Amino acid sequence: MRIAYLDCFAGISGDMFLGALIDAGLDPQILHDATAALNLNASLKIEKVDRSGISSTKVHVLENGELAEDPHTYHPTHTHPQDHFPNKIQDQRPAEDHTHQHHPKTQHLHKTGHPHTHDDHHHEHGHEHSHSEHTHGRSLTDIRTLINTANLPSAVKATAIQTFELLGTSEAKIHNVDVEKIHFHEVGAIDAIVDIVCAAAGIHALHIDKWFASPLNVGGGTVDCAHGRFPIPAPATADLLRGLPTYSAHIEKELVTPTGAAIIRTLAPTFGPQPPMRVQQIGYGAGTRNPKDFPNVLRLSIGEAIEAPTTTHSLTTKLSSRPEAAHFAAAAEEPASLSTPSSTDTVTVLETAIDDLSPQILAHVTESALQQGALDVMSTAVQMKKGRLGTLITILTDDAHAPALERLLLRETSTLGVRIHQERRSCLDRTHTTVTTPYGEIRIKIGTRAGEVFNAAPEFEDCRTAAAKHNVPVKQVIQAATAAYQNERSTQQ
Repeated sequence: MRIAYLDCFAGISGDMFLGALIDAGLDPQILHDATAALNLNASLKIEKVDRSGISSTKVHVLENGELAEDPHTYHPTHTHPQDHFPNKIQDQRPAEDHTHQHHPKTQHLHKTGHPHTHDDHHHEHGHEHSHSEHTHGRSLTDIRTLINTANLPSAVKATAIQTFELLGTSEAKIHNVDVEKIHFHEVGAIDAIVDIVCAAAGIHALHIDKWFASPLNVGGGTVDCAHGRFPIPAPATADLLRGLPTYSAHIEKELVTPTGAAIIRTLAPTFGPQPPMRVQQIGYGAGTRNPKDFPNVLRLSIGEAIEAPTTTHSLTTKLSSRPEAAHFAAAAEEPASLSTPSSTDTVTVLETAIDDLSPQILAHVTESALQQGALDVMSTAVQMKKGRLGTLITILTDDAHAPALERLLLRETSTLGVRIHQERRSCLDRTHTTVTTPYGEIRIKIGTRAGEVFNAAPEFEDCRTAAAKHNVPVKQVIQAATAAYQNERSTQQ
């Protein structure tokens, strides 16, 4: 099984993640192509840098040849809980209902390292400007449209949109507004859009079967917000990190940005020490800061999982050797594995039965759930009270994506409640191999346990693409790929 481990001892941001992907061997052209597909006049500058003696890769986002995020100017994030579409009738609200929030000035300090506040910016340029001079940021609807119209694979689009929706949900929760009515600059800025879309492209290009990560070092200190001073992590970042293992050590700076936190949420890794694995590639992605004696890098290790005996004692011993041990020693007593790929895991199940929902909306909910991180979605015909026919919607997911999927069911369907529980499931280890057919190369997904192959099936999307290219039935490509795999297995035996 191909796995990846993120060592977040210096936190994580969007550009650090991209740098780590490239440094670990990802073809940079994949990220260049994803950037170009957005049609934002954006490009990437990729360079090798030194971070406290560690050679690492730094990714810069350029807009029209200039840095998309000017390190000498801080532009605070603004959230506006009302629509600002030019061709749309506006709510006629009193002026005092127009919420104008300045987000933490360190929101992207991990990338720029330049702590200008909004007031500092006014002082530098010797003038004040009014609210009307601010350019309203993109809404989530704008960003979804931008991504959906880009020439990108559907899986990449879904992952990018999911990441933006996680960001938007946290921002909306902080400011108590509907997520569809929030406008904000940082999430809608060119560099944030490119970071997230390129991250999605890189994630899918690596074909990682399972992600793992260390607990997240969020840094320390405080951040000045519009309504006072908050400890790091800033409010939106803290919400995104809810339920994830975090700690603060080594440096009094913001180390996890909202973009980095949203990427971690999307990956939904298993947290803990590095699992037993044969590491094949290691990459270091650089942040902009270069503090003395603290490598400001994100390390990514990619390789094949190996089986190793694990016990509570050995897990506790490994954790105790890390600086954040005090935070997680108790977690070693839990039955869920923190480090080793296992044949069983725990899934969150969300269910609701509905007898008054349009089939078109049901199809929309199913598709949306898969885009927002559901592992599987099932619709079952059921008979409800008074003999009415209905549909039971069942969604399987992990803890990280459960809140967003719960909100999807409550918002998009007519249900008044959702049942939520956890179940353990038994899973085969998954790997991929590629076979050559008359219609091109097709990936084969293989399910194994203890080295024994239980299932092997061609990837349907590969087969569908090949069938369209050669104008043949999909089943013909599936049959050819299956035969090629069986022949290859027979030769090896």
